[in-house]
Amino acid sequence: MTDKLFIGGGGEDYGVPQEMHFKYANRHGLIAGATGTGKTVTLQILAESFSNAGVPVILADVKGDLSGLAKPGTPGHKLHDAFMGRAQTIGLHPYHYHSCPVTFWDLFGEQGHPVRTTLADMGPLLLAQLLELSEAQEGILNIAFRLADEQALPLLDLKDLQALLVWVGEHRAELSLRYGNVSPASIGAIQRRLLVLENQGGADLFGEPALALSDLMRQDGSGRGMVNILAADKLMASPKLYATFLLWLLSELFEELPEVGDPEKPRLVFFFDEAHLLFDDAPKALVDKVEQVARLIRSKGVGIYFITQNPADVPEDILGQLGNRIQHALRAFTARDRKNLKLAAETYRENPRFSTMEAIREVGVGEAVTSMLQKKGVPGVVERTLIRPPSSQLGPISPAERAAFLQGSDMAGKYDKSLDRHSAYEILMQRSAKAAEQAAVAEQAAEESPEPMAREFSAARRYSGSRIPRSSARNYRPKDSFASAMSEAVIKELKGTTGRRLVRGILGGLFKGR
Repeated sequence: MTDKLFIGGGGEDYGVPQEMHFKYANRHGLIAGATGTGKTVTLQILAESFSNAGVPVILADVKGDLSGLAKPGTPGHKLHDAFMGRAQTIGLHPYHYHSCPVTFWDLFGEQGHPVRTTLADMGPLLLAQLLELSEAQEGILNIAFRLADEQALPLLDLKDLQALLVWVGEHRAELSLRYGNVSPASIGAIQRRLLVLENQGGADLFGEPALALSDLMRQDGSGRGMVNILAADKLMASPKLYATFLLWLLSELFEELPEVGDPEKPRLVFFFDEAHLLFDDAPKALVDKVEQVARLIRSKGVGIYFITQNPADVPEDILGQLGNRIQHALRAFTARDRKNLKLAAETYRENPRFSTMEAIREVGVGEAVTSMLQKKGVPGVVERTLIRPPSSQLGPISPAERAAFLQGSDMAGKYDKSLDRHSAYEILMQRSAKAAEQAAVAEQAAEESPEPMAREFSAARRYSGSRIPRSSARNYRPKDSFASAMSEAVIKELKGTTGRRLVRGILGGLFKGR
């Protein structure tokens, strides 16, 4: 294995190797370009190269094309001659077809092994982003998670959180004194969002057995890194779920992996396709979280590569951390397109041989403008590059072939069956059942009381009894007639201001008459 990853050929005749140093591959990267310019094939050849170097890869297969990594290319493919000609042009020797060790994953468990995590691992920040909650609703969600920790209520799946929110609503009066206002309307809004998420299939994400990160960082028997392909064609119908899951995965890697500094090659490479979905309408707290992870996770030996149509889709603070860049063609039909094209060109070190902006606009399919980190992490001069052809199959495999790979996978049977262990839902149901049982016992004891009047009074079936609370017994006077009621009213009036004036007037008249 060399210390570089071959990307393609550059220079006047495309004979100058354009390579990425494995030592700087964990300093992140960007693959950008308009639809149909070759971003997916570029992602495929990078995944092949990292796998061959023993680096595990995680990538999302948005269109289903990347499943071809599991099979070698064939001479019978319609582009075989073109691939061979390109390999000759860029000096790729030897060039041969081969497959990669692949594991298929799927949040819905249809096209790959199921992927699950628990609500506790997801946390309130990412869950609030997934549910698109307001600030007040996110506050209540934080209260629920705090209570789960304090009262040892494991939050594993959606029904755990739904039951806990019901409990929060029932005890909102005392909780409001400690945590602030707990609004029934906000609780109801969260419950509705959870119901929508459940109907969209999001309930499949939460539960056990939870995904072990070590299963994503494996090598095969020959030392090649495992390529973990997440089926995302159906997942893209729920873009928030897609973005939140991948961000959770990054956060888990950041939390669990130890510091390794700058390794000779990455421990793991993560490809985030359709990266704009992560930042569209995202709150500042979430963008800050992504920036923090991107800034610090490289010291854990993890490289992140964002794939998107336009570099402007990525926030500037994060874009500045992406040192290895492969820019396919950008269209410039509108004023906004021309502005984005100019901004994209300004992020590269200029090459005196050509205009970067014109090159980005003119490169063809399978060609790109590239800039890789060089010695000491300095960005390299921009170069027009003819991207190397893939060694694995170009295009998807058949459903029957995918099923065969799933059956023969090392992960077969480990995650296929979900578990439902004792958690918040069961604990709260037991508490409710116990409280109902105690109430039934108390009611039965009252029914069996030897004092009929006391029993009827406690059951609220006697309204004219003579049972009086001790604190008011001394002041009690029976109102047994209309005359007594009137006399009490007159006495009360005489005690007031009007009564005092009336008495003073009568006495004054008497003394005046004397």
